[in-house]
Amino acid sequence: MSASTLKGDKVVNRAGEDLGQIEDFMIDLENGRIAYAVLSFGGFLGMGDKRFAIPWQALKLRLYEHAFILDVNKEVLEKAEGFDKDKWPLTCEELSRVYTYYGYQPYWQKGVFEQPIIPGETSAERLGSVQ
Repeated sequence: MSASTLKGDKVVNRAGEDLGQIEDFMIDLENGRIAYAVLSFGGFLGMGDKRFAIPWQALKLRLYEHAFILDVNKEVLEKAEGFDKDKWPLTCEELSRVYTYYGYQPYWQKGVFEQPIIPGETSAERLGSVQ
């Protein structure tokens, strides 16, 4: 599947609240994987949108709906650290903060296989999942 096929797909939470749309994907060429998806949220007609780096493993694809599920409350996203369209997160430190915020250990840390930070607790439980 082409990444361009997924650009523009909507992102919703389990309650069906609109959280924005996928604007792009950042690829980690060294590790051969998607580092994060770029979520565009808010604004009107592309003006005033806020952008967020979302760990790839935090998104669940609904292929036939052209949508992703991000299991967080809208308020969690509104409080997240966003970034400007001209300065995307590039450093490990910046991305570590993003992964931690959403309840995931950075994939580039040795021995990490997309597991939540606290054993036995999912990212949804940590962030107050929408029921």
